[in-house]
Amino acid sequence: MSADARAATRPTGQEEAGTTRAVRTLSTLLGAAHPGPALAVTLLAALLCLPADLSPGRAAVVVLAVLTGQLTIGWSNDLLDLARDRAVGRTDKPLASGALSVRLVRAAIVAALLATVVLSLSCGLVAGLLHLVVVAAGWAYNLGLKSTVASGVPYAVAFGALPAFVWAAGDTTAPAWVVLAGALLGTGAHLLNAVPDLADDAATGVRGLPHRLGERGSRTGAALLLVLASAVLVTATTTLPPSVRVLALLLAVGLAAVAVRAPGRHGFRAAVGIAVVDVVVLAAAR
Repeated sequence: MSADARAATRPTGQEEAGTTRAVRTLSTLLGAAHPGPALAVTLLAALLCLPADLSPGRAAVVVLAVLTGQLTIGWSNDLLDLARDRAVGRTDKPLASGALSVRLVRAAIVAALLATVVLSLSCGLVAGLLHLVVVAAGWAYNLGLKSTVASGVPYAVAFGALPAFVWAAGDTTAPAWVVLAGALLGTGAHLLNAVPDLADDAATGVRGLPHRLGERGSRTGAALLLVLASAVLVTATTTLPPSVRVLALLLAVGLAAVAVRAPGRHGFRAAVGIAVVDVVVLAAAR
């Protein structure tokens, strides 16, 4: 290849700058989707594919459906809370700070919603509808339930329906105790996830269940719910040796203790750790 030909195929400075801007915008967009909770739920869905005995191909579709659904929930949360976030000076929120345009986020929501519907229904009608219940619960929270005493209900519904969706994707039915444990985990996670934002929420009129319980009440209630969820799973998985079941419960209790005292988002991370322990117990008991 001649020097002139190589020069013609080499990216120009303008093209490189455009690529850099696109990457930066994509990174900021993903950062506005509440990536921590979104990835945590997606990870749980992936782990649930093991006890549900899904094939690798079906598991991949399930994980993608959950990921796109969680992205819509995260983006819609920041979009609907835009005025509140600006009122309290949330510079960590890309929409509130002006780092992202409302038009771009709306377009991303539409694209992700379409992908969620297609991916969910490709797992089967029943499975697809169950996952759309998960996503609808997240949207219901964002659209107003977060400001009511029933703010934990969408979490209970979503986390209860999540294992039901995964099992249905494999043409089976999730055990009732798995659904119950999921609902308990979801409600506990809701209490912990709200703790770091209690002051900002109160300043903008949000009065959900965690705000009525207060920080100490929310942390204590979450710990009890998370341990109860683990107790339900440990009690039901009778095929495991007693020593393994006791160890799993002790791990859950230890992580719950961390959740009660850990600052910031660490309490929510402890809740995710409990959920991971629970799913590992499920996978080992199959």
